[in-house]
Amino acid sequence: MAQQEEVQHNTIYTTSETQKLLKVSPSTMKRLLKKGLLKANKVGGQYRILGKEILRMVSPELEKEAVKSYLTLKKKVVEKINKW
Repeated sequence: MAQQEEVQHNTIYTTSETQKLLKVSPSTMKRLLKKGLLKANKVGGQYRILGKEILRMVSPELEKEAVKSYLTLKKKVVEKINKW
C-alpha cells in the first residue's frame, strides 16, 4: 500500500497534485473547479489550490467547526464591545 500524503493547510497545490490527493479523474477535477466546488486561483494560466480547500472538500465537518468557532468568538467580541 502506498504511503498517504498529508495535506498541509497553507501549502499551494497544482491541479494535478490535487487530483492525485482527491483521487479523481481529470474531468472531475475540471468540473469541481468550473462549478466552484473547489476554490482555486489562476496563476499564469494554471490553477493553484490551497491545502485548506482540499481539506474542506474531504472533511466538511472542519468547515462547520470553523464557522461555529467564528460565531462564538464574534459573540464574545460583541459582548465586550457592548460592555465597554
